[in-house]
Amino acid sequence: MIRILFVCHGNICRSPMAEFVMKNLVKTEKLPQNFSAEDFKIASAATSTEEIGNAVYPPAKRMLALHGIDCSGKTARQMTAKDYADYDYIIVMDKNNLRNLRWILPQTIYEREMQSEGKGKISLLLRWAGENRDVADPWYTGDFQATWDDVEEGCRALLHAITKNYTLK
Repeated sequence: MIRILFVCHGNICRSPMAEFVMKNLVKTEKLPQNFSAEDFKIASAATSTEEIGNAVYPPAKRMLALHGIDCSGKTARQMTAKDYADYDYIIVMDKNNLRNLRWILPQTIYEREMQSEGKGKISLLLRWAGENRDVADPWYTGDFQATWDDVEEGCRALLHAITKNYTLK
């Protein structure tokens, strides 16, 4: 099982978009022979408590729906220290999310991850696409298309890297 947790500030825009884009990709893309959609556990969470229990932000939900992706029933939750143990990949949307993990993870784990420069469990989504930048935050920009483009690019690159380099047990 390959376990991926996408993380953003509130878990109502970027990380749920990434969660549902990735779920859609593993169902619709031609995966290598030794992989199937059932091999993936994909979820999302927040670094903050601000939106806990709230549904996906309506413009984000509409952007997913434009691409035939349903996110009904998704509500925001905060990441926990236990998630670090439960997931193989913790993919953050921006550098602020990365810094905010210091309040969630044990200090030794956080420090080790920060020293690993994205080679541990935690990384920025767009680093998988070869870019050292944040996923555009539509909460501030209002540009949900730019966020969609970033998320789709990052998720495709992440899925490609996983299926190319990962050996299922």
